[in-house]
Amino acid sequence: MTKKEIEETCERLVVPIIDEFGFELVDVEYVKEGSTFYLRVYLDKPGGITIDDCVDVTRLLNPKLDEYEKDFKEPYILEVSSPGLLRPLKKDKDFERNIGKMLEIKLFKTVDSVDSKEFEAELVSYDQGTITVITDQDEEVMIERSNIALCRLAFEF
Repeated sequence: MTKKEIEETCERLVVPIIDEFGFELVDVEYVKEGSTFYLRVYLDKPGGITIDDCVDVTRLLNPKLDEYEKDFKEPYILEVSSPGLLRPLKKDKDFERNIGKMLEIKLFKTVDSVDSKEFEAELVSYDQGTITVITDQDEEVMIERSNIALCRLAFEF
């Protein structure tokens, strides 16, 4: 299976489980770090995900994933967790939830009227292929979502 197929299979298997708990699927990623592969499932719910929530989902998801073990080319470690405060915004529901908020944006290449590939701006709107933000120079800028390397809520610590 390809990386994308593994992620899609995991998503298909985990959604019925988390629906029973009333959790939201934030993201599924299959990545290699060093020599180890990780299959990560990020969940959320009002008030936040607890360790017990992660354990419950892991316990139910593991046997379902075991049925596909032969199709995965490499052994992996399953991690079920909360995405945390600095989670990237990827899906429409992420952008919808954060309209009017300041974002930290990192681009693959610069766009018109923005001199840097890294900046903060307020999210105004989004659609299937773009997001629209207002920069600190009060300029409205449309950014192709395919040009976004990272987009997340901006926080001052």
